[in-house]
Amino acid sequence: MFRQKMDWETRENAFAAFTLGPLSNFWRQREEAEFRGVDNVPVRFVRFRAKKHDRVIVVCPGRIESYVKYAELAYDLFYSGFDVLIIDHRGQGFSGRMLDDSHRGHVDNFSDYVDDLTAFWQQEVAPGPWRKRYILGHSMGGAIATLFLQHHPNQCDAMALCAPMFGIIMRLPDWMVRHILDFAEGHQRIRESYAMGTGRWHALPFSLNILTHSRERYRRNLGFYADNPYIRVGGPTYHWVREGVLAGEQILAGVANDDTPTLLIQAEEERVVDNRMHDRYCERRAAAGKPCEGGRPLVIQGAFHEILFEKDDMRSVALHNIVAFFNRHD
Repeated sequence: MFRQKMDWETRENAFAAFTLGPLSNFWRQREEAEFRGVDNVPVRFVRFRAKKHDRVIVVCPGRIESYVKYAELAYDLFYSGFDVLIIDHRGQGFSGRMLDDSHRGHVDNFSDYVDDLTAFWQQEVAPGPWRKRYILGHSMGGAIATLFLQHHPNQCDAMALCAPMFGIIMRLPDWMVRHILDFAEGHQRIRESYAMGTGRWHALPFSLNILTHSRERYRRNLGFYADNPYIRVGGPTYHWVREGVLAGEQILAGVANDDTPTLLIQAEEERVVDNRMHDRYCERRAAAGKPCEGGRPLVIQGAFHEILFEKDDMRSVALHNIVAFFNRHD
């Protein structure tokens, strides 16, 4: 276990050998299953379990992501002493879609994500054999997990959030964004169409990406979508954007409803979510007497949005802090 932890700082040096060998062998041990979410939508998930483990981490991925992308993270958490469960949110991954065009990132209500996670927790996590239960949420998954715990306090022992989607970076002034989203909401054809400047999934060259500095991890993740057309998701609909904005506002308004120990990890070179909302979230939790770990976000220097898929020197800092944080709440 210790050897594998040390590997975090240098893994990219022999990334192909790692993914084709140890990681491939680990992935074959997975258990895949599904449950029925809101409106009977099938929601898929994957499990990694060992009899010797008495702790579990539930991973909530970001928008458009599938659990196949999280194999390396599952490997690292599993060999740090945790069982791992990863959910594919509705509308993405191997879960059911809401629209005929499966590339459109859409949800009827953001609360559907939260209700799905609640059902998953009640059916798979709460009845399980574990002594401790943790959540690790990235981006949209961080927002979903935070709302889940605000609505259902005391469900888990600690939560780590990586670049959570508490606010979305927009290129237009807030008043203009709201005007556009409100207009789109009143016209179903526009409401369910791709938001301005977005469209169907297509492979973006590494040089143009704003998610990670790791060429190896970017290339591997791109391959999952290139090889499996079903899991491809493109841009969000106008309605999804509106729901996402409202979810961020609900999170900031509900900070006093949850006192779960929380570590919030922030990317210094963030281009997707609004880091100011992380700062505001931590400030409001501190004011409510429920401060985040360290009282403020842990900033990963130089990192883009996908901290858990960054280069080794950045990713390892986040991983060490996440595992140490969960160990402190054992």
